[in-house]
Amino acid sequence: MQQIVPPYLLDRIAQAAGPRFPLAAEAARRALLRAPSARLGTEALPELPSVLPDAPSHPDRRISDAEGREVLPGRLVRREGERATGDEAVDDAYDGLGDTHRMFDRVFGRDSIDGAGMPLEATVHFGDRYDNAFWDGERVVFGDGDGEVFRGFTDSLSVIGHELTHGVIEHTAKLRYRGQSGALNEHVSDAFGALVEQYSLGQDAAAASWLIGEGIFTDEVQGRALRSMLEPGTAYDDDVLGRDPQPGHMRDYIETNDDNGGVHLNSGIPNRAFALAAVELGGFAWEHVGRIWYDVLTSGRLPADADFARFAAETVRAAQERYGRDSDEVRAVARGWSAVGIEVAPAAP
Repeated sequence: MQQIVPPYLLDRIAQAAGPRFPLAAEAARRALLRAPSARLGTEALPELPSVLPDAPSHPDRRISDAEGREVLPGRLVRREGERATGDEAVDDAYDGLGDTHRMFDRVFGRDSIDGAGMPLEATVHFGDRYDNAFWDGERVVFGDGDGEVFRGFTDSLSVIGHELTHGVIEHTAKLRYRGQSGALNEHVSDAFGALVEQYSLGQDAAAASWLIGEGIFTDEVQGRALRSMLEPGTAYDDDVLGRDPQPGHMRDYIETNDDNGGVHLNSGIPNRAFALAAVELGGFAWEHVGRIWYDVLTSGRLPADADFARFAAETVRAAQERYGRDSDEVRAVARGWSAVGIEVAPAAP
């Protein structure tokens, strides 16, 4: 399963939070017991529809309640078309799944995770003060947080979009969840999680926060979010949590055996490349950089063990194919990668 809160942050809370956040320390220890396992991970360029802000989107959503237990799926409490329940976590999850489906459907012509109308399932109130959200291969699962460090994880639309995008990756590029390919898996989930939030709010690249998990920290934490795509390493700086350790350049790449080879850490490098390219191009990021990244995911050319250099080359190639070799899009994408220490030469015609 792929989790939104990285294990290094949970470990820090478990070890250092006791005096200030006793509930959070215990909750982090319990969350660490559910260690994520590594997942293993053509045709002609698809014609994407224009952005259709008023086009109907027809998700099939099913929200279940684990009622504080670590049992899945839990009790089904809201299905597609049913009215709000009054349970904030249930209704936020329902709305967030709908926002994610809407963005993929309207912008990329993709009907749900698998592109064929797969039901979108979620479970809320998982565990006792559970400090995470994760994709388990079938559904998104949300804990309520410990109340001291973390709020409920349905509070952030970028978190919901991030976790569902893990499912999209499973049905497209199947990026192996280890090392650089795993960091790319996390990066792509962050990128489309950010796009879901931006699309829902109607934000252009300049107005967007580029934060992942904004709003899931309580007011007691000195931090804005779990990660910043535009400025990796600046999302939080707290006495208990420490300072955000994400690098934003290849010279600071972190070699580690923890966190499946640093998948949540080193994702900051491609995250920054994506955000810089989007800001340079301006306008709505889903209309240009988002389309390029989606082309790469669905091209059939990306190996499951792709490293950063291979992924970067594929994005430049996809930009050339969609927008032309001498386009602003190609230049912005190449400059984004160059800014994080990855040089990509344009492909031969």
